[in-house]
Amino acid sequence: MSDSPLKRLRNSEAFNGYVMISPTLVYAVLMLAAPLAMIVAYSFFKDGYLEVIHEFTVENYVQAWSDPIFRTILLRSVIVSALVTLTTVVLAFPIAYFISFVLPPSKKSLWLFLITIPFWTSYLIRVFQWKVILNFNGVINSILTGLGIVDQPLQMLNSVGAIAITLAHAYAPFAILPIFVSLEKIDRSFLEAGQDLGESRFMTFWRVTLPLAMPGVIGAVMIVFIPTIGDYVTPELIGGGKLPMVANMIQQNMLKIDNKPLGSAIAVSAMLVVAAIALVFLFLNRRFLKVQK
Repeated sequence: MSDSPLKRLRNSEAFNGYVMISPTLVYAVLMLAAPLAMIVAYSFFKDGYLEVIHEFTVENYVQAWSDPIFRTILLRSVIVSALVTLTTVVLAFPIAYFISFVLPPSKKSLWLFLITIPFWTSYLIRVFQWKVILNFNGVINSILTGLGIVDQPLQMLNSVGAIAITLAHAYAPFAILPIFVSLEKIDRSFLEAGQDLGESRFMTFWRVTLPLAMPGVIGAVMIVFIPTIGDYVTPELIGGGKLPMVANMIQQNMLKIDNKPLGSAIAVSAMLVVAAIALVFLFLNRRFLKVQK
């Protein structure tokens, strides 16, 4: 007698797999997909006085993209995030390379442990620390004036550079760890073969190590770029509110102005821009890997 369809379903690997991931899937739907769907839906509603009118419209997107202030802030957000990503990844790669290729295996865990120490404190506290360091009477200005290098303290806060430095420090561990994991997966015999064929250390790194480490670099770029473009705290505290980014504009429309449909349209627009940039980067990276092969 053949098994019933229900019993065959229970015994199938696919069904058991779906059962195993169902808690995570439900959590992702409730905590990620549902809020995102709500934001998308709100972006197509009309704004009334202290209420949202549930009538379909695309006026919010027209208003957002026709506003030169929004375009300027969005462009600034992309530039700052790109600068932070470039700085963070360029500085993180040598650290990850040093841990993976130079340190003995017995000391790698200690260094990785030290890298995670910044996570022991709140992100907000770290931002305030940089505000103290970069302040008009902060640590850097005190040292420079004390040594006679400058006559007057430098104005470092309320600048794009200060925002970029703070964000690069905050997201540095997120860049180091994926690059380190990618470097650890490289077969050392490939490097030895390159040097046996007469390649210099630099050319071996350029032709072998870097292409094989690109998955980790891509992960680091995505991990740093995506959250920094939507950062709210650092532009508000380090920039003094004078250099707002797109997250600050969303917060202003959502809370202060109480225009949730317009704020939602700005949020969706920013997400689409980030997604487009990420896809372009992934496409260029695939072309780069093909050329390296």
